[in-house]
Amino acid sequence: MTTTSPAAKTTVEERKPPLTLGRIVTYGAAATIGVWILFPIWFLFSLAFTTPDEVRSFPKSVFPFTPFSTETMEFFLTASGVGAGLVNSLIVALVAVVLSTAIAAPAGYAIARYLFPGRNIFRLTVLAVRAFPVVVLSIPLAVLFIRANLFDSIISVAIMHTVLTLPTTLLVIASVFASVPYELEEAGQVFGASPWQSFRHIVLPLVLPGIAASAVLTFVLSWNEVFAASVLTIENRTLPALILASLGNSSPAFQFAGGFFLMIPSIIFMFFIRKYLFNLWGQVSK
Repeated sequence: MTTTSPAAKTTVEERKPPLTLGRIVTYGAAATIGVWILFPIWFLFSLAFTTPDEVRSFPKSVFPFTPFSTETMEFFLTASGVGAGLVNSLIVALVAVVLSTAIAAPAGYAIARYLFPGRNIFRLTVLAVRAFPVVVLSIPLAVLFIRANLFDSIISVAIMHTVLTLPTTLLVIASVFASVPYELEEAGQVFGASPWQSFRHIVLPLVLPGIAASAVLTFVLSWNEVFAASVLTIENRTLPALILASLGNSSPAFQFAGGFFLMIPSIIFMFFIRKYLFNLWGQVSK
């Protein structure tokens, strides 16, 4: 039988931060922000899993899922073009993640580790890509892809999404590499490791959470992007572009189910790489 001494109890109690007015306000603000974010998601979720008649009714029921039904979601999933749009969106988002990460990882390492002339100008130039609205570039981009015989294809959308997400991915990965001390690589080389071995066994495990976070951001940005996909495609649209194009002549059931369905792939993608995100936040994944 083990007992806890009064000194140990006092130490544990001293570690607990006092519940001050500032902490109460902070917790209240965090709870308010959480409700503000989760309520629209819950509203879409409840309407996506009910009957189309309930979606069209007004006022809405206070209790969600009254009645519970998959009829609305089945109506959306079986609508014309939704299956092809879903496949196109997934392909475009995954290609954008792979290309952005493959380009940004070595570039971010170079920015974080090496001092070269024009380093700061290069970083500003990367950010300048996002300074031009896509609306302004829409006509030149459409003409460029038409001349390259890439118009109305998922390849053109994937290339465009890679260009749009690359600046953010590059800056995130460069910041992650900069947070890892270079002395760790030098220590590995002192003990006989080559530069590549030092990077692979020391640096790479430390930066994987940050790369995973940038991959999540890239995937979400590509998945939710709608304007470039609408301009560059007519038949082979991504799912967000398809939903946007059909908003004017679609039923409320299609709109609510589509709005909820657009959130699912991003949630699933984050679920699979959650262990890297937890490591980034200093937690241990079970």
